[in-house]
Amino acid sequence: MGDGEHGSTVRGWLRNIEVFAGPLPEFLPEHAPADPVRLFLSWLSDAVADGLRDPHAMTLSTVDEAGDPDARVLILKGVDGSGWQFAGHGFSPKGHQLAVHPRAALTFYWPEHGRQVRLRGPVTPGSTEDSAADFLSRSATARAEALLARQSQYLADTAERDQALEKSLALIERQPSLVDSAWTLYTLAPAEVEFWQAARNRVHTRLRYERTGAGWERLLLWS
Repeated sequence: MGDGEHGSTVRGWLRNIEVFAGPLPEFLPEHAPADPVRLFLSWLSDAVADGLRDPHAMTLSTVDEAGDPDARVLILKGVDGSGWQFAGHGFSPKGHQLAVHPRAALTFYWPEHGRQVRLRGPVTPGSTEDSAADFLSRSATARAEALLARQSQYLADTAERDQALEKSLALIERQPSLVDSAWTLYTLAPAEVEFWQAARNRVHTRLRYERTGAGWERLLLWS
C-alpha cells in the first residue's frame, strides 16, 4: 500500500470514529451568569457529578524564546476572582517559557459532555507562601522529583534516576517541611474565556466572555 492509499485509509478511519455520542447537556447562553468563573465551576461540577475521568485536567499552552508553541496537560489547582491557578517548577521548560513570555492559554475538554472551555491571558507567579503551601500539599514522591530539578532533561540511565529519587525521598523524610524555592504557583488572569457546547447536528454553541474595564462582556460566536 502506497503512502497515498495509507493516508486515505487513515482519514476514512478517523472520519468514522463517532464523536458527541451524547446525550449532551443543554446550554442556554442567555441564562449564563455574568461572571465566567461561576459558569466554569458549574460545568466542572457537572463533570465531577457525572464521574468524568480527571475533570480538572487541562492543557497549558505556552511559547518558548523562539516563539514556538508548547503544550502539556496539568491539573487545575484553584479558581477564584483573580484567575485560574496551576503550579510548576521554575527550572522546567514551562517555567523558563513563562519567565520569557508571561502569557498562556488553558484548555479544558470534557468529551462525554461535548464541552470545552478555552481561556488565555497574562500569567503571574504567586507569593512565596502560596507556592510553598502548594509544594507541601504534594505527595512525597512528587516533592522528591521536584527537588531534583531535572524535569524534561535527557535520561540516560533509569537506575541513576531511581537512586537520585531515593536520596531525595530520604531527604524529605528527614526534613518534611523542606520546600523547593523554585516551585511556583501561577495564576492566569484571562482576558477572554470561551465556553463551547457541542451539538449532534454540528451547530455548536459558543459563548465568549471578554474582559472590559467594567467587568465582562458576553458575546456569541459562529460555530
